[in-house]
Amino acid sequence: MLTIYRVLVALYPSSYRLEYEEEMLGVLEQSNAESHDKEWPARLALAGRETMGLLRGAFEEHFRALAGFYPVPVFPNRRTSMRSEFRFPKTTVTLMTIILVAIIVTIEKAKAISQSIPPSSTQVGPIRPEYVGVVPAFLIVLVGACVLGVVGWAILFALQRSGMHRLSSVHPDAGQTKSTTLGLK
Repeated sequence: MLTIYRVLVALYPSSYRLEYEEEMLGVLEQSNAESHDKEWPARLALAGRETMGLLRGAFEEHFRALAGFYPVPVFPNRRTSMRSEFRFPKTTVTLMTIILVAIIVTIEKAKAISQSIPPSSTQVGPIRPEYVGVVPAFLIVLVGACVLGVVGWAILFALQRSGMHRLSSVHPDAGQTKSTTLGLK
């Protein structure tokens, strides 16, 4: 199967192969070794998924090399999409825009409130907030986030998908070379 993977990786543009070929082949070799003990349907599914991912990736990289951008996927699959130019999720721009609009709206409302108070020489009493202050609101959000984190961890723990369960299945001596197992250094 590794020979087929090497042929499929050779379909990528040369500039892409120079940067990612070793890493891709290493990951493919590792996943192939891990699936060696599994039943043949699981191995076949893994081989099909990896083959389709490699073909799709090669097509997308050639398209990007020719057109300058990635093609719009018909069925987007974030799992197999490897992008080297993105540091943040694409939704970051949208969320930052929404936050900017909210700040601008808040500033405009504050200006409107300050202009609606008639200028006078008499002392105006303190403005009493009608809602929760900033510090209690921050604490409520912080406690809510902690509660959601604990609930999420509890669900992962119950499904045995937490990091603790994954680490318990790691065999540290599986990565040793023959020289270290024979006592040679």
